[in-house]
Amino acid sequence: MINKVLIANRGEIAVRIIRACRNMGLRSVAVYSKEDSAALHVKLADQRICIGEGPAKNSYLNMDSIIQAAININADAIHPGFGFLSENSEFARRCAAAGIVFIGPSPEVIDRMGNKSQARNTMMQAGVPVVPGTKEPVYDAEEGRRIADSIGYPVIIKASSGGGGKGMRVAESGEDFEEAFNKAQRESANAFGDDTMYIEKYIVDPRHVEVQIIADSFGNVVALGDRDCSVQRNHQKMIEESPSPAISAEIRKKMNEYAILAAKTVGYTNAGTIEFIVSPQGEFYFMEMNTRIQVEHGVTEMVTGTDLIIEQIRIAAGEKLSFTQEDIIPRGHAIECRINAEIPEMNFMPCPGKVTHIHLPGGNGVRVDTALYEGYTIPSEYDSMIAKIIVHAPNREAALQKMRTALDEMVITGVQTNLDFQFQILRNPVFVEGKADTGFIEKLMQIK
Repeated sequence: MINKVLIANRGEIAVRIIRACRNMGLRSVAVYSKEDSAALHVKLADQRICIGEGPAKNSYLNMDSIIQAAININADAIHPGFGFLSENSEFARRCAAAGIVFIGPSPEVIDRMGNKSQARNTMMQAGVPVVPGTKEPVYDAEEGRRIADSIGYPVIIKASSGGGGKGMRVAESGEDFEEAFNKAQRESANAFGDDTMYIEKYIVDPRHVEVQIIADSFGNVVALGDRDCSVQRNHQKMIEESPSPAISAEIRKKMNEYAILAAKTVGYTNAGTIEFIVSPQGEFYFMEMNTRIQVEHGVTEMVTGTDLIIEQIRIAAGEKLSFTQEDIIPRGHAIECRINAEIPEMNFMPCPGKVTHIHLPGGNGVRVDTALYEGYTIPSEYDSMIAKIIVHAPNREAALQKMRTALDEMVITGVQTNLDFQFQILRNPVFVEGKADTGFIEKLMQIK
């Protein structure tokens, strides 16, 4: 039984989880840093406890403080949200050792799928298509160069423990490989404490399409359709939509089947995402698995009529999925825009500060996930995402118009945001026609 859930996160995802707990009749516990003492998730939770101050390493990444807080406050479970400790297998193990339910997959699965080299090998063995590349870890630039020469350029060098675009470089030729490899490896060591790299064939002008899956501990695995996440800045997603405008019904069916196969192969439980890269010719390859709830889970909820956070908690409590694959019939089209406190013209530089006024859009089929309120001061220590606007309509054209209306209505003063930039994207012919690839933002910024 789960009666009290500690949320080991902050911002809009913490608020989202608190609301799901309320809808289930469960008590919620907010942990917070001193900088977040006035945050909305702290105000909304049934109980709250301070776990440190300053950078995340002293608070939201402090395993000792979080687990001790859960013990002190008699929490039955911990929901990690996304980011921070959500894909940390050691944290999941320590929760189990303390008798606390970790709302996510097992530590063994996190290890297996969190290491990108191991995940690639696992998928290859299962018969899931993967981008041509290394099967074993690469630690040395000279060795990597020989492998890259055999694969053929361009290649992409990736951190085995990476994420969020860190530890990632493209080498266009053998001449620039060593520099690219060394930069990526140093960044990986600094960001993740791991200098293990792997090398893949770089797919030019690809689309980024992912499939949401959810699985219980009774062997039931359900795919909830695809999301297109191709619009990215600095390898971080800006806009997501479901279904993807870039793939055919045949490819969609195959992707869902492979996503289910991937989850079953590793004995996956709880919510997860299988990410694919799609070439302009329609070939698709497994890229990675995210062993957590995604920022963009809301677009899937809008088209499928599900609540993935509630389902996560139910699964962690030992219950079966409340729906089957046959129950999932995606309807209409959903789009999400991430609203960040940042300055797009200055390479998306973060812009923390006090919110002096805010007005959120509303109406039928409009959802805003945020932790903002008037007078709130956005801290400089954490991610710049401050809100997500999600719209749902019968088709993509109607969803685009609804999102334009929502962006036009939203007002945030006191800090600079990417609202105007998002509005420009929504009116760009390339995006409107559904042809934006992962290099779309870079090309757009160069034009500007």
